[in-house]
Amino acid sequence: MSPHLSARSRLTLLYASLFTLGGAVLVLITYLLVAHTLHATTSARIPPAVQREIVQCVGVVQARGAGAAGMNKCDQVYANGVQAGAAAQRGTTLSHLLTYSLLSLAGVILLAAAAGWIAAGRILRPVHRLTAAARAASEQDLSQRIALQGPRDELHELADTFDAMLGRLDRAFTSQRQFIANASHELRTPLTVMRTAMDVVMAKPDPTGEELVSMAAEVRQAVDHSERLIEVLLVLARSDQAQARADPLDLATVAEDALEGRAASGITTTSTLNEAPVAGDGVLLERLIANLLDNAERYNIAGGTIAISTSARDGTSVLHVVNTGTLVPADMVERLFLPFTRLDDRTRHDGFGLGLALVSSIAKLHGGTVNASARPAGGLDITVRLPRINK
Repeated sequence: MSPHLSARSRLTLLYASLFTLGGAVLVLITYLLVAHTLHATTSARIPPAVQREIVQCVGVVQARGAGAAGMNKCDQVYANGVQAGAAAQRGTTLSHLLTYSLLSLAGVILLAAAAGWIAAGRILRPVHRLTAAARAASEQDLSQRIALQGPRDELHELADTFDAMLGRLDRAFTSQRQFIANASHELRTPLTVMRTAMDVVMAKPDPTGEELVSMAAEVRQAVDHSERLIEVLLVLARSDQAQARADPLDLATVAEDALEGRAASGITTTSTLNEAPVAGDGVLLERLIANLLDNAERYNIAGGTIAISTSARDGTSVLHVVNTGTLVPADMVERLFLPFTRLDDRTRHDGFGLGLALVSSIAKLHGGTVNASARPAGGLDITVRLPRINK
């Protein structure tokens, strides 16, 4: 059987072949049995009772000298006997034909069922492997793969699709576990700060009012840090799971709202905002731009610059943010868009490492893409492309 045929074609050819073979066997068996029956009954065409009547008739005619009239009567008895013999032979032949045909049909059905069961098991073996892999897969172990070999048919495509799905689930669960571990670590840090501040003050037999006020200030600062982190985590989770609204917006207007009221000390921000129509959620898109600006300010240098621009070209609306800053290793750029990833140690900055991860999530939610590259002189060059709409 050709390996280039699909599983459906191979099953069709298989069962058609089995049916043809079974029918041929049935015809051959029936033919041989009927031929044997006809051969066995050829010498018994006239029933014995009719033969006795013929003998008696001939004897009476010869004894009485009935002549031609008597012989005609015997001939009529003989003819009736021949017809009765033919009818008996026909009934016997049909009875045997029916019996042998039913027995042959039952045997061929059993043979075809056994052959079909074996052949179907061989063809559907990949399905059993897929089922076994699905049962073996779990949240803790998604390393099972089918890796099916053979012709590129429907079953092979199904196995490849299942392997790809397991790969995506494995990456998603790994990312989720890493995200939970990082979030737990980030939330544990302010709790540790609060506990330490309180333990230090409460360990003193008679803490002064100034020490209590200092402790309260540290606790308040840690609470504010935790609140901001939780808010960012909620926005990130919401943007990952929600469906974007399709309100007609202009990225230039959204960028103006994000720039309003910002005053980065020692950093010059320039903007070139041209019309860039998109469809989406204004709140999330403003958060996207605000996060890009926050990141550009936080990791900039004294006296540095930030350039933001919007435009529409090639069927997309483009947001472009360029900032000066420290030199970013080329292999670090993509990692910056992962949750809780920072360029520098967190003691130097108050960020959570979630800003660019949220940018990537919001862009993906709106059907867009984010591309970033490290500038040779330091800093980042980030471009966000979103589907353009006709106003």
